[in-house]
Order: sequence, then C-alpha cells, then structure tokens
Amino acid sequence: MRYYHPHVADGDFNWDEEFLSMVPKVENLNDNEDLSKIYLDWINGLGEIKKCSSCDSSKKIKHFENNFDLSWTQDNSVFSKELSAKFKFIEENRFQGKQHYVSVNNLGVLEIKNEINPKDSDYPNQNYRLLSLARYWNIVEYFFPYKYLMDENWDNVLTDIIPKFLNSKNASEYQLYMLETVVKLDDTHANFYSNEIGDFFGKKTIPVQLSILEDSVIISGYVNDSLAKISNLLIGDIIKSVDGKDIMELVKINDKYLNGSNKSVKYKDLQFKISSGTSDSVKLEIVRGNEHLNKTVGRYSWEIINLKNKISEEKFKIISNNIGYINMAYLEETDVKNMMKALENTDALIIDLRNYPNFMPFNLAKYFVTKERSFAIIIKPDLAYPGKFIQNKPKIISSNKKNFYKNRVALLVNNETLSAAEYSTMLLQSGDNVVTVGNQTAGADGDIATIQFMGFGTYMTSIGVFYPDKSITQRVGVKVDVNVVPTIEGLQAERDEILNKAIEVLK
Repeated sequence: MRYYHPHVADGDFNWDEEFLSMVPKVENLNDNEDLSKIYLDWINGLGEIKKCSSCDSSKKIKHFENNFDLSWTQDNSVFSKELSAKFKFIEENRFQGKQHYVSVNNLGVLEIKNEINPKDSDYPNQNYRLLSLARYWNIVEYFFPYKYLMDENWDNVLTDIIPKFLNSKNASEYQLYMLETVVKLDDTHANFYSNEIGDFFGKKTIPVQLSILEDSVIISGYVNDSLAKISNLLIGDIIKSVDGKDIMELVKINDKYLNGSNKSVKYKDLQFKISSGTSDSVKLEIVRGNEHLNKTVGRYSWEIINLKNKISEEKFKIISNNIGYINMAYLEETDVKNMMKALENTDALIIDLRNYPNFMPFNLAKYFVTKERSFAIIIKPDLAYPGKFIQNKPKIISSNKKNFYKNRVALLVNNETLSAAEYSTMLLQSGDNVVTVGNQTAGADGDIATIQFMGFGTYMTSIGVFYPDKSITQRVGVKVDVNVVPTIEGLQAERDEILNKAIEVLK
C-alpha cells in the first residue's frame, strides 16, 4: 500500500499512524477470513482507485525482474479471493506520480523521505518496534537490487525476525536484532552501528587487522603500527584465543553480526567483533613461528588508534623490470596526463586498486582501449512499478587513440577493493591488454542509499551493476584472471604476494 496505492503513495495518509492503528485490530485474530475482511475494509476506506491509463506502458520498458514477486498477494490459503482481487487491481492501477515516501536522485540512488521518528527510538514500545521493522523490511523488499542474491529468503527473514523485535527486552537486545537483520542483506555496504552496539562489543580494540587464512585467525595488517609495536604484535602472528576463549569459537558465535557480501570481507574487520572490549587490555594466546606466546595486549579507543601519522605516499613510480606502478589511493585525476607521459616508455604498468580511489578513472582507462566499448550495465529502481528495476543502456568507455599505451597492464585487487574501486576495476578491465591479479573483492558494486530503522541510519547498495555479459559483481566481486590467495608464510615474510605475482605475469 505504501508504494502502490494511489492515495497512500501520494501522501494523503500518514501511513505510519495507519499501521500503528491496525496492530491492535489484527493481533488477536485467529481466522484468516476475519483478517481479510479487516484488510478489505481498511483498503476500501482509503478512497476510490481510478483506472490507470499509463500503467500498461511499463510493458515497453526493459525491466530487471529478478527481485519482483507479488505472488503472495494471490495466496488464497492466507487471503480471501476478494482481497487478492483487490491487491491485483491495485497493482494494475498503481500510483504513477511523485512518490511521497521515496524518490531517486539523478544517479538513480534511492532516497527515503517523510518518515517521522519518535523521540524515544533507542527502545520504543512494541508497536513502534514492529513499525521500525516494517519500514526497513519493505525498503529492502522493493528497492534492494540484489535481494535475489541473499543467502536467506527475505520472506523467511521477516518470519524469523518479527518475534525478536516483539520480544526484545531492552535497548541493547533490540539494536542487536537490527544489526542481525542488516547483516542478512549479505551486502558489504550494509552495516549498522549504535552506541548500544558499541557498548555490547566494547569500544576499545587492538590496533591490528585480523583475517582468516588457512583456517586460522592471523594478524594481517596494522591499523596503527606504533601501538602494535608497543604490544609487540607482528604481522603473521596466529591468534589462538582471546581472554582464554578459543578464537574460532568466538568467530562462530559472532558470525551473525559480521556484515559483508562474502566471507573474505566479512572476516576483514574481525577485531571489532572478536577482540574488542571495555577494558584497557586483553590476553591473547599467539603462535609465532615455533613459539607459543601468552601476551597481555593494549586496547585503545578508535579515536586513539586512528591518530596515525600521515605518510606521504608516491602516486606513481617505476619499479623493477621497468614497470610503472600507480597507486589509486593517492593519484588525483589532474595527475593522469602528466603521469602517463612520464610512464609512456615503461615495459608494463601495474595499477593498484587494493584501496579506495580518489576519482573514477575514465580518463585513465581511455589510454588502454583502441576503440569504444562497453564495460558495465546499470539497473535503477522503477518507482512507477516498485520491485522492478529499469535496465539502462551499457556504459561506454571511449578511446584516447593518440596516446594509446600498447604494453600490458596489470590491475591489483583484493577484499579492500570495494564499491567505487570495483567499478573502477571494471572500467579499467575494458582495456585491450589488461590482466587482473589478486583475489575476491568486496562484492558491493553500485552507489549506496541511506535507509533507516526508526531513528537509526544504515545503508545498502542502491544501484545494480553488471558486466556487459550480465555477469554479476555483487557478492562474487570483479572478475580476476590470476588468483592469488595470501599465505601465512607470505605475510610472516612481509611479501606482497599479489604484487610479486603481477610482476611475474607481466614479465
């Protein structure tokens, strides 16, 4: 009704208040026939629905319909035939104007509007908790382009989560159920944080990045190298337990709170869910080579951990074998022309996308293609038929023939390659002599939308992105030609195994 009924979608009714007024009317019913009658009376009271003369024109639009399913409205084991017929009539004569509760911007990104939140959003009463879930669940139901790729059927998620929202005992429990719901999107963009969640896991953490390699939890990087050195934590250390608890058991227990499109990225920030706490230190059991160490390690607030000295990184340089190396984390768009001039006599190029780029590299990609070609297909929400998405024409990259770089180019990717970095990779992969080296990327391609539970903001991927052959990037990541999975041995020896393999491939 919120997005389809002409008198609701245009804002004639406060649909939140309508929802709240219906809860006591339906919660004590035991008969589907009575339920259908209440719904019919409710819908009929919203006013007459006029025949939609323009709705049939949607058949001419090239729709992406993998997420679209209104078959539940015709389930006569739940709804009466009269109510199902009413639902079908509303679908066929749905609202076609400017939606009151939702819009899309020029890029096609979803924008939620006109949602009013109560003052007490931390732990509202039971009916408001239901409304909070209903708002969020339906936004995902109609406007998340990758709903069909979730591990769990979204209908089943609703069945599972309603009792949890209803019966949550306090603010902490309620907000953890929000996090649990968001994680079920299997979308790296979809995360949820609140003070209660921070208090639950603890707002102090160790200054290193943890990853799972070879079935072990390992220190794979420094979040703050100075603080890591104080506690004598080294990259390659294998952590066996945290405060006496087996770390793999902790991973298993907290898996429902780890967000991400795939396991590689879910486990990227383990320290926040596994080793955080409220105390200033934590006891770690560590294996380092042949040594078995028990260490008390300092915990720090994120504000302290994030106080790192800014390192002046080179935007580009020439490394061994006359190979040019480009770091997309530091390169600016204004550097491209002079950089390509400086690197024009190199034997090959390496473009590092294991980071978040400063710009979308259209001008850079033009140096690598000899003719115009497509690199992506985009789908955007169709507000005139919620649940369906409009499939746009393929995105095209043109050529800079005059300055074509004829030698091979290697792109470096891993689970740090997220969103704009993944789209940049697809763009650069359209080059004539480009090879992609690395491992599974974050699998969250497309601009993000800010959406809400009641009073709490969160995110989801809002635009669908596919390769020209319609293969997906969501969850699986970008296409990788040469797969390189880091090893514990490589980390301990501080070898950049992906970079080394790229050099080998280019040679």
